[in-house]
Order: sequence, then structure tokens, then C-alpha cells
Amino acid sequence: MTARTVALVAHDHKKAELLQWVKNHQPLLAPFKLVATGTTGKLISDETGLEVHRYKSGPLGGDQQIGALIAEGKLDALFFFWDPLNPAPHDPDVKALLRLCSVWNVPVACTPATADLVVTSPLFSDAGHQRLVPDYGK
Repeated sequence: MTARTVALVAHDHKKAELLQWVKNHQPLLAPFKLVATGTTGKLISDETGLEVHRYKSGPLGGDQQIGALIAEGKLDALFFFWDPLNPAPHDPDVKALLRLCSVWNVPVACTPATADLVVTSPLFSDAGHQRLVPDYGK
């Protein structure tokens, strides 16, 4: 069985918060295939030594690349620390990404409190756990 894939994304004003969260939970995240948008992925990789596949920066299409993973059934969880007080120029991409998580029943955490609950759930590390994926072909 291949490692499940987890995405790490953060807006500029939330990158330090996500980095600290990743450091706090590094042993729990290490077994997963980690992907991230460009700058966030570089920061996490440089500061933790974790291997992180980096997509483009969010405003340059990275949010959409991660959205494609969701639509293709290749993403198992999203930790997206977005900044509600500083709207991003690519806000429609952000909303689309969060919408896709709801459409495909992908766990998404947007705050450290929620992220703590997700990553410490026994289901998160249970390789045998399969989330219910909607069948829209019916």
C-alpha cells in the first residue's frame, strides 16, 4: 500500500503558524507523502528536513494543482492555513480548493486547533481507514 498524500498550504501571514504546527507534529506527518504549494513547501522542507513535493506558488496555479489531486482522488487530507483577514488576489482559487474538499469528502483543516484534532485522530494514522468517497456517477 502506498503512503497516503497530505497537502500543506498557507497564505503569507500564516506560513510561520503552519511551520510551527508541522514541527509540533513532525513525527505524525513523516510517514505521509507531503505536497505543498511552492513557497510553503520550501519553507517546510528547509526548516524540518521533511521531503515535500512542491507545486507552483498558490497564485501561480499551485492551489489548482492541489485541487486537481483532490478531483483525481489522489489527496487524503488538506491542511490549509488561510488568512481570512487579508484577502488574496487568487481568492476564487482558494474557495474552489475548499469546495473540492467538501465535494470529495477530503478532510480539511484551516486552523491549528482543527489541524490538531485531525492529525491526532486515530483514523488519521490508520492506513486501513478508507474515507467514504461520493459516487457522482449514480
